[in-house]
Amino acid sequence: MSPKYNGESYLTRETTILIAHFIESSWSTWGVFFVLVFTMLTLDLGVLNKKQHEMGIKKSLSLSLFYICVGLSFSLWIYYVKGGDGAEDYLTGYLVEKSLSLDNIFVISLIFSAFQIPQKYQHRVLFWGILGVLILRGIMIALGVWLIHQFEWVTYIFAAFLIITGIKMLCMKETEHNIQDSSLFKFFSAHLRITPILYEEKFIVRLPDPSGKKLIWVTPLFLVLLIIEAADLVFAVDSVPAIFSITDDPYVVYTSNIFAILGLRSLYFALSTMMERFSYLKYALALILIFIGAKVLAVLFLPIEKVPSLISLLVTILLLAGGIVTSVIAHRKG
Repeated sequence: MSPKYNGESYLTRETTILIAHFIESSWSTWGVFFVLVFTMLTLDLGVLNKKQHEMGIKKSLSLSLFYICVGLSFSLWIYYVKGGDGAEDYLTGYLVEKSLSLDNIFVISLIFSAFQIPQKYQHRVLFWGILGVLILRGIMIALGVWLIHQFEWVTYIFAAFLIITGIKMLCMKETEHNIQDSSLFKFFSAHLRITPILYEEKFIVRLPDPSGKKLIWVTPLFLVLLIIEAADLVFAVDSVPAIFSITDDPYVVYTSNIFAILGLRSLYFALSTMMERFSYLKYALALILIFIGAKVLAVLFLPIEKVPSLISLLVTILLLAGGIVTSVIAHRKG
C-alpha cells in the first residue's frame, strides 16, 4: 500500500512531478528538436542515400561534418531556451557521447566483418539501427530521470560506476574479439531461423520448406541489426550514466545523446578503416569518464555545490584533443 500525501498516494504524486519535470520544456521546444531530427533523417535516407550503394570516404566525411555542425549549432537553441549553463552542459554531453560512440564504430566494424556484409548494404542496417537507438535511448533516459528523482543518491552510484569503468579502460589490454563466440550470437542463432546467404538488402524473406510450405526466415542482415542494437544497449550503460553525471535535465540529456548518435552512421564509413590511428583516444575517453565521475563525487568532500559546466566542457575538450594529437604523433612515428 503506497503511503498517502494529502489524500494522494506518494507514488502517484512523485510520478506526476516526474512527468511535469520531463515535459517542463514546452511542446514547441520538443517539437523543434523532433522536426529537425526527422528532416535530417529524411534528407539522409530519402535524398542523399535513397539507393543502396557504397559510401566513399569523401561523401561520408562531408555528411559527418554536416551532422557535427548541426549538432554543435543546436547548442545555440539550447542557449536560447535553457541559458548558458544549459548550453555548456549540452556541449559537454554531446562531446562525451560523440567520443564514446567511437567505440561503437570499432564494434560495428567487427560485426560487419564477421558476417561479411557488403558495404552497399551496411548503410541500411545502420539507418534502422539508429532509429532503434532513438527509441531505446529515450526509454533508458526516461528510466534514468525517474531513478534520479526517486532516489537522488543514484547519481553518486552513476559517478562511482564511471570512475570504475574509466580505470578499467586504462588497464584493459587489447584482445581479439570473435563475434561468433559471443553468447548473444549463440542465443539468436538458437532461436531464429536464419538463411545461410544474403537476399540483397532484405531483412526477412519467405522460403519454402521441403514440404513446399513457405516459412518466415531472417537474413544475416537482420541478425547483424539485432546484434548492433544489443551492442548499443551495452554502450548505453556507460553513456547514460555519463550524461546524467553532467546534467539531469531530460531535454539536454536526450538531445545531446541523439545528435551525437545521428552522425554515427556516416562517421562509421569515414573512420572504420582508420580506427587504429587513434590508439590513444581510448585513454582520453577513460580519463574523461573518471573526471566526470570525480566531479560529481567532489561535492561530497569539497565545499562546493557543483563543478561549473564551463570547466567540465574545457576539460573534456582538452582531454579529447590531447588523445587525438598524441595518437596522430604516435602513428606518424610508428
